[in-house]
Amino acid sequence: MQLDSSPIYAYHGGMKKNADKKIALVAGALDLPFHTRDALRRAGWDVYVVGLKNFYDPRLNPDFVVRLGGCGRGARELKRRGIRKLVFVGALGHPNFSDLRPDWWTLTALISILRHQRGYDSMAVALNKVLEKRGFEIMAAQDLAPELTFEVAGVQTKNKPGARDQKDIDRAIDVSHTIGAADIGASVVVDKQVIAVEAAEGTAKMLERVVDMRATRRRKSGVFAKMTKPGQDLRIDIPAIGVDTVRAVAAANLRGIVVNTRTCFVVDRAAVIRAADAAGIFIVAVDE
Repeated sequence: MQLDSSPIYAYHGGMKKNADKKIALVAGALDLPFHTRDALRRAGWDVYVVGLKNFYDPRLNPDFVVRLGGCGRGARELKRRGIRKLVFVGALGHPNFSDLRPDWWTLTALISILRHQRGYDSMAVALNKVLEKRGFEIMAAQDLAPELTFEVAGVQTKNKPGARDQKDIDRAIDVSHTIGAADIGASVVVDKQVIAVEAAEGTAKMLERVVDMRATRRRKSGVFAKMTKPGQDLRIDIPAIGVDTVRAVAAANLRGIVVNTRTCFVVDRAAVIRAADAAGIFIVAVDE
């Protein structure tokens, strides 16, 4: 993968890094950290990559590695380097127990988070508040690098929805908002009626259920929607789709995908569109 690793400089009595453009990318699993790192660098950010132990892809070659329970060490290293801005991207699976053993910094943070936790979204908000109290500013990667999303509303593919599809799209958006407001999930599948709703198992597992359910289906119909929850803090746990999403939607014999503009990550946007076109799937981005 070609990297744009040119450093960002400001001249003021000599050459030095511009502290305002320093940012730490805290990376979990899968490909999103690669695309985010490169997009931020293209946008002029001086990116310091922090890999979460046992989650990040070794090809990412992070500048620093920290286990989930050792956040105090990571915080001290970032402050030593004059880094106060953070972005979080990438998936987290099941951690090793040794990774969860908290240092004092992490323990006090967890106590504060759990005290204010009322659901998945409230946990993300509480985490952000804890980090902000400790002097960090949590940034939304999609705001800093909009190319990571569909920036303009409308059909993104050669394949386009028909009148029947539009009814499913409208229904899916409405149901997504309802379950999102209740902090249940962000994804739904609609084919005239609601076929599946995402819960604690996550989007991928929900789509696996739909694939099994519709394995003998011959004709494509219905849509998959992955929408932002009302009031969701989009600095952590950002909705995302990728080529694997397109493949699962095609395997489930669905007609298309619906996402929000500017708030849903599209992992390798060009590849996602190519895969959808090849599979006969439409993708619609909406402002709702």
